[in-house]
Order: sequence, then C-alpha cells, then structure tokens
Amino acid sequence: MLEHESVSNPTHSKTTGLPRKRFYRARAHSNPLSDSHFPVPTSPSQFDCTVHYPKIFSPDKSGGAKKIEFADIGCGFGGLLISLSTLFPDTLMIGMELRDKVTEYVKERILALRASNPGQYENVSVVRTNSMKYIPNYFEKAQLTKMFFLFPDPHFKEKNHRRRVISPHLLDEYAYVLKVGGIIYTITDVEELGVWMNSCLESHPLFEPLSEEELEADPVVKLLSSATEEGQKVARNDGQTFQAVYRRISH
Repeated sequence: MLEHESVSNPTHSKTTGLPRKRFYRARAHSNPLSDSHFPVPTSPSQFDCTVHYPKIFSPDKSGGAKKIEFADIGCGFGGLLISLSTLFPDTLMIGMELRDKVTEYVKERILALRASNPGQYENVSVVRTNSMKYIPNYFEKAQLTKMFFLFPDPHFKEKNHRRRVISPHLLDEYAYVLKVGGIIYTITDVEELGVWMNSCLESHPLFEPLSEEELEADPVVKLLSSATEEGQKVARNDGQTFQAVYRRISH
C-alpha cells in the first residue's frame, strides 16, 4: 500500500527527495521456500488496486476496467519499473519483492517520484510477496503481457535448484497468467543459470524464443542490462550477461 507522508523523512535525500538506499539495504537474496508473514489476496479479485494506483482508480476516473499487465518478479530497488513506467505510461505494472526493506524502498521511491513529477509514475507500484508461491493469487488467467526475471538468485548448489524462480513447474504457472503473445524476459550474469533458464524455456511447450530481429526491435530488451542496479554493476565490471526472452504461444 502506497501512502504519502508529508513530514520530512530523514531517510530521503534533501536535494532529490528520493529515498537513500543505505537506509534500506538487506541481504541480497531471501529463501523463497521459507514462510513469511505478509497479507496475500485469496484470489486476484481480492487484490485492491485502488491502494496501489489511487489516481488511476479514483472515483472520477474509469480505471476500474484496467488491469495490471507487467510484473517484475524480484524487482529489487525498482530500476526497471521506473524506466518502464514512462516508456509505457498507459500500462499498469507492479514489482513483486520478498525482502521487506527493499520493498519499502521501492514504495518510497515511487511516492517521491509521483510528488516531484505530477501525473507521472501513477501506473507503477510494488507489493511484498513471495511470487514463487502466490502468483495465481494476484493475476487471472492470461492477464499479463510481460514478466521480468532480472538477475535472479542463482542458487548454485544442486540441492537448491528447486528454489530457482525459473523452473519447469513454475513456467506452468507463468504460462497460465501470461496471455498468448505475452513475453518472459530473463537475464543473468551467471552463465550456468543463463543456460538453465534458457533450457527450461526452450523445453516448455508453451514458449518459443524471440527472433534476433524481434529482440533488436523491442525497446524493453535494451533495459534488461541497463535499468537495474545489478545490471549497472555488471557493466561497470565489464561482465558478461546471458539473456533468454521467450513468447507465450498457444497449445
């Protein structure tokens, strides 16, 4: 839930008004199989968009017919979401993040951007949740048009591969909430994980890779390695990234 606080916040920069990351740092990753305590809607119809997009779903607006179309899974500090918000100003999008401090940072970042840029960033929000467990609680069948998995936890040990956010079982759920023609975007700087994610998607009967021409023409692809803190860090270190971008197809 995004609520604006009018009082001066010591965790925010006095010059930009944006939250300062050092007050919101958390462990790089969390165990997605552990139980956490946060509210989860019992079904997509119970997910209250009015608290996430108040200007769009205000009484004098016709936002009631709009639905979230983009989901950034493990959104981190929200860099991709912020870039997508202005690139697709008429599309509702949400970040899903398990770490509480990081989620709070993204909330504050969005509120600050809304305050300093009236009329912008009203289409983006964030929710603290475990997407590996609760994706069907948030989205209806064929609701989403884009899903993002940027620099996910590699879970190197074989016994922990079941914790990976891209897996044959979870792709079944992602295929359920993605409409035909919808796209999954993945990127990592860990080659073994890149091979794993590509292999899982390649083997799934409901996904096909985008062609080189389609990748070149898609403005979102360029953001995968540049919009997030992780991607910028890899670029600074002259690291290599591995992408897998696939389209949801019909049976």
